[in-house]
Amino acid sequence: VQLQASGGGLVQAGGSLRLSCAASGHTFSNYFMGWFRQAPGKEREFVSAISGSSSITYYANSVKGRFTISRDNVENTVYLQMNSLKPEDTAVYYCAAVAPIRGSVYNTENYNYWGKGTLVTVSS
Repeated sequence: VQLQASGGGLVQAGGSLRLSCAASGHTFSNYFMGWFRQAPGKEREFVSAISGSSSITYYANSVKGRFTISRDNVENTVYLQMNSLKPEDTAVYYCAAVAPIRGSVYNTENYNYWGKGTLVTVSS
């Protein structure tokens, strides 16, 4: 599956952005989808994930209550709505996919496919 993330940009603290990740190549609903981010000088970290049917979602504690993950299996797209953004949310955001998920959803090693990332910059 090919993944293309978009929607990043520069926003002031307290603002909002919605990231999109368009998938192509396989039956999208079979894939467990995740969002990760990597800040300069830091390791890539888990942000959020969603099951194929949207019945289960996961969030990192740092974004819980501010970010919302969703997906549209007709449009083959997964979204990350980010509200109340903070400067510490600044990072390159990556979408990832795997079918099926084995092991921890929080672990980058358990995802097979990755998009190129989109940069989110939150100014203070």
